[in-house]
Amino acid sequence: MQSFTLRAHPTGMAWDQAYAVARDTAGPLPSEPAAVAAATGRVLAEAVLAAVPVPAFDCAAMDGYAVTGAGPWTVVGRVLAGARAGDGSLTSGMAVEIATGAPVPVGAEAVLPYEDCRRDGVTVTGTRGPRDHIRRVGDDGRAGDTVAPAGRVVTATLAAAAVQAGVEQLRAHRRPAVSLLVTGDEVIISGTPGPGQVRDSFTGLVTAVTVRAGGEMRSSRHLRDDPALLRDALDVAGTDVVVVSGSSSAGAADHLHAELDARRATWHVRGVACRPGHPQALARLPDGRWVVSLPGNPYAGLVAALTLLEPLLTALAGRPAAPLARMPVSGVAEVRQGVRVVPVLFEGGPARIAAAGGAAGLRAAASADALAVLPTGWADREPAVILALP
Repeated sequence: MQSFTLRAHPTGMAWDQAYAVARDTAGPLPSEPAAVAAATGRVLAEAVLAAVPVPAFDCAAMDGYAVTGAGPWTVVGRVLAGARAGDGSLTSGMAVEIATGAPVPVGAEAVLPYEDCRRDGVTVTGTRGPRDHIRRVGDDGRAGDTVAPAGRVVTATLAAAAVQAGVEQLRAHRRPAVSLLVTGDEVIISGTPGPGQVRDSFTGLVTAVTVRAGGEMRSSRHLRDDPALLRDALDVAGTDVVVVSGSSSAGAADHLHAELDARRATWHVRGVACRPGHPQALARLPDGRWVVSLPGNPYAGLVAALTLLEPLLTALAGRPAAPLARMPVSGVAEVRQGVRVVPVLFEGGPARIAAAGGAAGLRAAASADALAVLPTGWADREPAVILALP
């Protein structure tokens, strides 16, 4: 498939370069011990090693009769799951009724499933097959074996496997903590917007992107367009990443860049050559906190969150960077400089452009399956980067 390399544009860093900077500049946060049950979604900093063999005792793999020797067999007892292994042992011609998962008696050679035998009183008859239907100690892993290597995301399945292997605590990278500052005199947090007002649509989007990338949303706070309020909020935000929506351009009410300059922040991205979403930025404060600036228009802010915030959080969480998906895109959209990010639908074959509207509305994105990043000079049915919607 054809590959596109986007060159920097005077109005901002090339989109693919900005994405790479956000993905590659930060390293994983320090690791810490975590209870297995609370570690789902986190990334292993160390391999998980089995504490006990699995299974830890010889047990029945089927419901039926544990037998020794050739039949017929005389039933001398019953063993259910959860019982302790008895002191006695089976000798030739003896059997015990047994449940799946129950410990098999010493001397048992096989478990004869109910469906393969017949019982008459205390006598069981049947034919032993090629399988013994006994799970021996360590069949699924010995103590010290690797359950999962470092770098793996802890899924529910991985956590269950760790618990099965006797692991109660593992070591995982800390989740990046995120706080959101929603700026704008026009923004309201609840209720129906009146003239000149808009509802906060960023909290839900930023939270979803944060969780998907392995982070933890700590707080969302609304600020009026007052540099003193922004200054104070930046000072008290104690999270690894501070996301600021709005206040990102060069207007009279946009104060973020001046505040970050005053703090001698290091700028890693300061504007991206894309439509919508140009006035997005990534900076790091001297104390190590990251600041992600999102344009105040909701669709542009969504584009910026997927361009800078998600790859940054993925890196901080210690998750491996997955290659960006690409596929052909069909439709009509003019891309003169930088890139244009449009909602697309998956209908078989190339992704189809659903709309190529402005920076504010989210309706087209809400009905789309993904976003496509169309490069300069893109033409119908040429490939583009595909971004999954939160």
